[in-house]
Amino acid sequence: MSSADRLGIGSASSTAFVERALGELRSGRPVLLQSASEEALVLGAEALHAETAEALAALETAGPARLVLPAPRLTRLGAPRATAGSVALPSLDAARVEVLALGLDARIDAPVANAAPLELAALDLLALALVLPAAVVLPVRRETVPGAVAVSAQDVARFRKEQAASLRIVGRARVPLEGARDCEFVVFRGGEGLRDQVAVVVGQPDPARPVAVRLHSACLTGDLFGSLKCDCGDQLRDTVARMAAEEGGILLYLDQEGRGNGIANKIRAYDLQAQGFDTFDADAALGFGLDQRRFEFAAEMLRQLGVTTVRLHTNNPQKVAALKRAGLDVVAEQRVLGRPTQENVRYLAAKRDRAGHAIDFEQLAARAPD
Repeated sequence: MSSADRLGIGSASSTAFVERALGELRSGRPVLLQSASEEALVLGAEALHAETAEALAALETAGPARLVLPAPRLTRLGAPRATAGSVALPSLDAARVEVLALGLDARIDAPVANAAPLELAALDLLALALVLPAAVVLPVRRETVPGAVAVSAQDVARFRKEQAASLRIVGRARVPLEGARDCEFVVFRGGEGLRDQVAVVVGQPDPARPVAVRLHSACLTGDLFGSLKCDCGDQLRDTVARMAAEEGGILLYLDQEGRGNGIANKIRAYDLQAQGFDTFDADAALGFGLDQRRFEFAAEMLRQLGVTTVRLHTNNPQKVAALKRAGLDVVAEQRVLGRPTQENVRYLAAKRDRAGHAIDFEQLAARAPD
């Protein structure tokens, strides 16, 4: 075997093909998506501008273009359904695509077909890329787009599982924190997309006993800037302080901003909340379900740290169920409280009423600022 072969030069694993496709989509360029029965260029709708549309229209195609939208967005457009669907694009009209993908008061203007497997894979790719979940799909033959990054629908389907299986520790160091001086940060590569994940080991937890654990999804606005619209920063700091005061624990800081929607879509949702939408309705207007996060890779992080039995600090039943599905033993749950503010009470109520979070407003009231 040559040195180039050993280095993987000129070849790539299935995960590498998906990673390259994600980079292209985030850069606003189309990728070639292949299934057993079809090949098509896929582009995020938010990247379809007049110049791009003109260039795509000049290609030799194998059929008409379609706009693929998830069920929540189609419901917002007045075409309620349980699964994703597509509408025909007789011409690549960038203005029409923008209205159907983002228009707040837009209505569906064409028949909706059930999304084909390749179209579902296209939406999954966009979700991994953290861009708006609206895909322009243009059937082509590969020879007409020789320079396009290509990926198979099969590779997309198994990407998350392979990423979780390939998790590895790439760095660790002691990092004293305010209120928790005995801490170690352990950085993992893998998990979701191209991002690193962090485990904060507080104190000296004993893996032979149930370990206090929190799965904390990154929240730039709340964790770093102290946003009053959520309770994330309070939950982060209070959990670490509680672990430090007790028997230690592990906080997994997971790069899943905006319930897995990404920071750009989170800020779009914030703008809709300012117009009267609750947190879940705002996400649905953009095409997202209640929660896009996955936690299988979090369980693998814990296993690599020697932890299999946990006391989970959470209000979210989805996190409990995810760790149990991944084979961990969740022996207890401990609630995590933030401070209620005028700006976050509606958000907290929506999480309780619509996503089943265990949030006790009487307990929260005791923490309200004076």
